[in-house]
Amino acid sequence: MKDDLTALRDDMTAFIEGHGMRRFRGFVNEEVQTVLWDAEDEMESWKDFVELAKAAGATFLTMHEGVLLAKDVDSLVERLSRAPGGDQDDLDEARWLRTWLGKTGFVQLGWPVQGTVFLYEVSTPWYARYQRLLDLADEFDPSMIDGPGADPDEER
Repeated sequence: MKDDLTALRDDMTAFIEGHGMRRFRGFVNEEVQTVLWDAEDEMESWKDFVELAKAAGATFLTMHEGVLLAKDVDSLVERLSRAPGGDQDDLDEARWLRTWLGKTGFVQLGWPVQGTVFLYEVSTPWYARYQRLLDLADEFDPSMIDGPGADPDEER
């Protein structure tokens, strides 16, 4: 597995457009009914996914990428450092993520069919660690899941 999926994302974009399909920039979250493609550890299976979407009549694919930004790592480090009983190893791991700044660690492709979205996802090991740390930080500070001010009934 590569540590930076930028070249893969670019290949996906060219392949999708080469099939005459469009891309809709968007992330499909867990609240939507989905079916996840089983890549069977084949790095090129995303091409089969795109070709199946085309054969099924899809005119576009959703596409989302996760690029690690400095502000995201800084926020994660701050949140973990404020966590009650925080673990120093988790904090060190969050700081270590700076190694991957500017790199693409996650790519998601999808196409909708009758209320279900078929998904292809690929991620790097460091991105999975980043997500684990985000989930951990959310446990300590659940108000950050939706962001400050997300609750319209919240007293200001």
